[in-house]
Amino acid sequence: MLTKYLAAGLIGSALLVSPVFAEDTATTNKVGASTTAEAYHGDWRTSKVVGLSVYNSKDENIGSISDLLMDKSGNIKAAVIGVGGFLGMGEHLVAIPFDKIKFVEEPAKTASTTAPPPPSNAPTRPASTTTTGAATSSSATMKSNEWYPDHAMFDATKDELKQLPEFKYSS
Repeated sequence: MLTKYLAAGLIGSALLVSPVFAEDTATTNKVGASTTAEAYHGDWRTSKVVGLSVYNSKDENIGSISDLLMDKSGNIKAAVIGVGGFLGMGEHLVAIPFDKIKFVEEPAKTASTTAPPPPSNAPTRPASTTTTGAATSSSATMKSNEWYPDHAMFDATKDELKQLPEFKYSS
């Protein structure tokens, strides 16, 4: 009699457990949001946006994003950009409306990528000692990270940003 109860219990357990194994790997949480990375493909992590370099239309680095400000419903309203300073000291913070900032996924143009080729009479070096050219060309062909942009764009100069009212956190 005991063996019949054990057998019935094992069969019943197997029937209850089988739907769990058949469940789709993309599960949903209590509010119905998917918990897999595929569901958020193309979305950016705000923790990676903070710290991004900000360039103007002349490809000059004018600062970096220090913080993001959002309203109570979770919409990002402004980016706090730090201009000038050294290692965070003497930095002038300004709040820029978030919709005025453009994000770019391609690497920023730099002097090494936009420099003209050397003159034809310039001395040449053996290929084994030329490392910067290889590093520059490979970084330009690398795929950008899909979880955050490469840099931000805001059309102003450092001096123009320093003329804006300083953003201060209320205490």
